[in-house]
Amino acid sequence: MRFAHNSERQFAKLLDFYAIEWEYEPRTFVLERDREGNPAQAFSPDFYLRAYDLYIEITTLNQKLVTKKNRKARRLVELHPEIKIKVLYQRDYLQLLVKYGLEPPSQLADGTGPAQLDLFPEPRRGSGTGAPESAQESA
Repeated sequence: MRFAHNSERQFAKLLDFYAIEWEYEPRTFVLERDREGNPAQAFSPDFYLRAYDLYIEITTLNQKLVTKKNRKARRLVELHPEIKIKVLYQRDYLQLLVKYGLEPPSQLADGTGPAQLDLFPEPRRGSGTGAPESAQESA
């Protein structure tokens, strides 16, 4: 399987290790249409976990793209309230990799030494549910 980003490949390996069935970008949701009714904006979450009826979007990119993905995830839920989606942020994703031995703890450092693992950080404002729950639920 070809993944758009290495983080997606690593996340798939983690899911495989725990025998969690997943689908990669199985569905594209139209978020906005132009005046003629053609799709103007769409969103394809990275993973779908059928057993949990949950979509996962992994974002380890720059802040501008994180903001864009958050906006798309919120819009998806506005249009489809029955859809469950969790966004895993870079810090949460790296904590998962360290927790399950896929990366050394030094990966969490900001360059000044090992970072402290905060497994229960405060929920992020404007993101709906806290990403740490998504990390715990999908693990």
